[in-house]
Amino acid sequence: MDLSEAENGSPEGGEEEVDAIIKTCVLGGFSECSETRTLIGSLPEIHEDDRAGEFAVQKFRVIMDRYQDQPHLLDPHLEWVTDMLLNLVRNENSPPSLVHLSFQFLYVICKVRGYKVFMQLLPHEVADVHPVLEMISRQDPTDLKTWETRYMLLLWLSMTCLIPFDLSRLDGHLESEGVRVKEPVMERILAVAKVSDVRRHEHSCMVSHNNGRYQKPINLEEFMTRPDVKQKHLGCFLDWSLTSISQSSGDSMIEIRKLDGALQSLAKLFKHGKRDDFLQYAPIVLRNLEQKRLSESSEAMLRKIHIKLIQRLGLTFLKPRLAAWRYERGSRSLAANLSVSHTAATVTPETKTQEQEEDYDIPEEVETVIEHLLVGLKDKETVVRWSAAKGIGRVTGRLPKELADDVVGSVLDCFSFQETDNAWHGGCLALAELGRRGLLLPSRLTDVVPLIMKALTYDEKRGACSVGSNVRDAACYVCWSFSRAYDPKELQPFVTQIASALLITAVFDRNINCRRAASVKMFYTFLHQGTFPHGIDIVTAADYFAVGMINNCYLNISVFIAGFPEYTKSMIEHLISRKINHWDGAIRLLATKALHNLTPQAPDYMATTVLPQLLTTAVGVDLHSRHGAILACGEITYALYKVALRSNRTVMDLISPECVDALKNIHNLVSEQGVLTLMRPAICSLIEKLSLSKMPFKNDPIITAWQSLIDDTLKTLHLFSSGVKEDFIVITALSALCEEFYQDQENQADTQIQDALISQYLEGLMSPQLLTRCGSARALGCLPRFMIHSKLKQIFGGLEQMCAVSQKEGNFTEARRDAVRSVTGVCPDGSPDSVLCSENVVEVFSFLLCSINDYTTDSRGDIGAWVRKAAMTSLQEITLMVSSSAPEILSPNLVKSMMCCLAQQAAQQNDHYRAHAGNIFLHLLHHTEPVVPHIPHKEELLSIFPAETITSLNWNAPSQAFKYITQLLGLPEYQYHTLLGLSVSVGGITESTAHHSSQSLFAFLKGIQKDIDALTQFTQTLLRIFKNNLQNDRVSVPLLMMLSQMLANNVFEILTTQENHQVCVDLLGLCKELRKSRNVAKIRACIYVYCGLIQFEGDVRKKVLSQLLMLLCHTFPIVSSAHLYLTVDFLHCNEGLSSLIHIL
Repeated sequence: MDLSEAENGSPEGGEEEVDAIIKTCVLGGFSECSETRTLIGSLPEIHEDDRAGEFAVQKFRVIMDRYQDQPHLLDPHLEWVTDMLLNLVRNENSPPSLVHLSFQFLYVICKVRGYKVFMQLLPHEVADVHPVLEMISRQDPTDLKTWETRYMLLLWLSMTCLIPFDLSRLDGHLESEGVRVKEPVMERILAVAKVSDVRRHEHSCMVSHNNGRYQKPINLEEFMTRPDVKQKHLGCFLDWSLTSISQSSGDSMIEIRKLDGALQSLAKLFKHGKRDDFLQYAPIVLRNLEQKRLSESSEAMLRKIHIKLIQRLGLTFLKPRLAAWRYERGSRSLAANLSVSHTAATVTPETKTQEQEEDYDIPEEVETVIEHLLVGLKDKETVVRWSAAKGIGRVTGRLPKELADDVVGSVLDCFSFQETDNAWHGGCLALAELGRRGLLLPSRLTDVVPLIMKALTYDEKRGACSVGSNVRDAACYVCWSFSRAYDPKELQPFVTQIASALLITAVFDRNINCRRAASVKMFYTFLHQGTFPHGIDIVTAADYFAVGMINNCYLNISVFIAGFPEYTKSMIEHLISRKINHWDGAIRLLATKALHNLTPQAPDYMATTVLPQLLTTAVGVDLHSRHGAILACGEITYALYKVALRSNRTVMDLISPECVDALKNIHNLVSEQGVLTLMRPAICSLIEKLSLSKMPFKNDPIITAWQSLIDDTLKTLHLFSSGVKEDFIVITALSALCEEFYQDQENQADTQIQDALISQYLEGLMSPQLLTRCGSARALGCLPRFMIHSKLKQIFGGLEQMCAVSQKEGNFTEARRDAVRSVTGVCPDGSPDSVLCSENVVEVFSFLLCSINDYTTDSRGDIGAWVRKAAMTSLQEITLMVSSSAPEILSPNLVKSMMCCLAQQAAQQNDHYRAHAGNIFLHLLHHTEPVVPHIPHKEELLSIFPAETITSLNWNAPSQAFKYITQLLGLPEYQYHTLLGLSVSVGGITESTAHHSSQSLFAFLKGIQKDIDALTQFTQTLLRIFKNNLQNDRVSVPLLMMLSQMLANNVFEILTTQENHQVCVDLLGLCKELRKSRNVAKIRACIYVYCGLIQFEGDVRKKVLSQLLMLLCHTFPIVSSAHLYLTVDFLHCNEGLSSLIHIL
């Protein structure tokens, strides 16, 4: 099956392939059961061999890693796997190496399945406590090689701590042998917990690989909150933790890990412990934390755990209760919602009881806790702000209504433009938490919604980038939480405002993540509220994937949404107020194009409100605002012209005279302030749009000023242009200006202006600045037809001269490319000095055919390919143009030269340019309206390239392209140029191209190998190419490599039977001319050819051997390698040995 068949394929085959992929990716069960059992059973035999043990662990890890995405498939087998491994661990005769190997296997299972599920399989009976403690006591905490063993033992110990018996009953008789006193089990476990807490910086005690977070493998909080343990050791442990915190300096990473471990322990204790047990300790812990001032630490993880601990202390100070005043949307049960109508708030029987508890005393420490949490909302790290926001929500839920409202007010203070983006982000997260928990009452929505609208457009420039994308993303999260938390009746006054803001963010935000977040939140807002205007249509058009492309958002989706009157003006106002003055120039440009597309939706509003506002901004102080406003003025004016044209009116009927005067004076006002580099493209764009809008400025002095600006810009293009977009704006502005204002009623150009412009641009072609040459060449190519009337010969002569001089000097390649492109614009069909005709068609085609052989190179590589591509494109356009209007001026020689050059380029090694040439070749061959005349061997070409190859042939793929190209070698007219292109591909350094091209070439040669006439003609063509390119290293080196391959593959075997065959003699003579070359690659390629020529009979063989012997004395040492090839060839040639002896 070829590639096209494979790509198209049958539907059934495609479905089978998809099913196969699904079956490969989705596992049905634990299929390696027997292999795992065998592997575990072999552990007692291989544990002493470190290499075998490591291999077994790696093999087991590979088996288990297959189930990372479907770990539940392991559940039916976990019990027997764990039992087999634990039996090895519990066996008293098991050596330490076997125990450690077993624990490594257990750790792999734990990592894949998750420690929460796996630890339930560990034995946790009374009899397991002492053995586990004994194994832990034998471990070396400093041994990094056995960290898996320590990790699993600590995990096992955490399970044994859950036994429901008093641990003192496990102590037995503490006195042993009357001398030594055994340590109680409770204290031993506590000591292990402290050690694991202190050494939390070690990998064995701090990393849980299943989720990538720091985890303590021993459940310290569950152990310390046991009734028997907390009665004896809780206070002492808290004192020890606080001492560790106060003594830790936090200067080194080890100290930071120790401090983090102590804080984590306290946070978990206050989270899982009973409030009555910890209330007495909470003020002391809070006081110690304030003294430590962890909020000022440079470590984000310390600030995060500090906020966690602070919020847990706050919850300890407050009674666990549900606030009676919180907002409740209704039951979360779907059945209840279907049976009972929605209400804005429901009153439960407990409400009265809860209201009676409103007036209980709030400890003073709560104020300190809230203050710390509010500070955490402004932290520079997102994880800290997120933790603080959750803390605000939890603590506020236990406060009375008045105090909770004060907290909300403090959160709203974060939304000040004096605050940083961190404060805005933290405030959004806090509001989302408060709204989600029902702690933000509907009465506060009038204050909150405007702030969220500002947050949805928050964008601040900092240096070369901007901040605020996280704020906008969090604001979308707030909108989602509000849509879930509030009844539609509560959000009804704000739903249009929220919907518009989300739409604007989804369509116009610069960040793709924010656009997608807004799109998703917009969908959920419509889903939960149901009052979203035109919700179904909008969420369908602006879905998650559609908003991924910013151009699609600005230019297409925005137009669809603006079709709904509720959103039209808000979208336009956003573009005017936030986007045309954006710091990113690409956003400003997209915004102006979007305004152009939105103008038909509200033309009167644009003409009477928006345009006057932009005209004021266009002459303002801010640089970005001026730039965007000037661009927008031009785009809106042109859009209004199109609107007026539909109703047979002029743009003057829509725009007021004051606005027309202001548009005309923008250039003068900006010039007085100084035309900066940023303003030049904007003014040129304005000139283009006003010209296209047919503004009544003909014979006005402003036209002269505009032309001066364009001319000055072309002269100084190198000062501000990147050579990509800005120069195109200048060229299109010039074209539109000429078309509208330099043409009289008789469609003739003003002679004075025509002469001045063409002389100026011809002079620019000789500028020492590259971009000025490029701009002048493009300017000549974009001039309207009436402007080049009677000037064609002069223009074409200037372009041709510039290309000839620059190509000879090897510079200004980009200018030659643009000059070649401009030929199409200056050569319409007609009379000699005005248009293309029989008198100048040969000159034009010769110029393009010369350009198609531009192979200039520099440090960037083959930059001449730019000129070749432009020349091929121009050839195609001019040929089709002439074939349509005057096919009689196309002579057979012109068409032959063009098609041969295209065939040569289609055989080149560069995939991109080969594809470009090949597609043009096929397009000209199969073009029917008009038909290109005089194509040589057209019938044979149509049989080689049938019509379906236009779409099916992939010229970029060497495996496809060269199969067709090599067939052109059988056509005499195309043989020379095709072989010239193939020689570079076959002998080139690109492996895939060389492989497929040589394969196709030898397949063709195999077909003519027995045909002496065809082979002789082929060799004569080959020698002619070699002779014509002797000094051209680009061709001669790969050509020699191709010749050596032909000789090595006995392509010329039929010619070797004749002594002193002329082909060999001529080839030897050409190679001898290269002996003085300083190119090592060329000399080595000659050596390969000499070795291949030894197979020819007669005196020519002696001459070849003489040349090889002389090369042994070459000045380049690397050339002495010829001796090796010489020896190898003589071993395969009996007569060669006597010839060599005779020569020596």
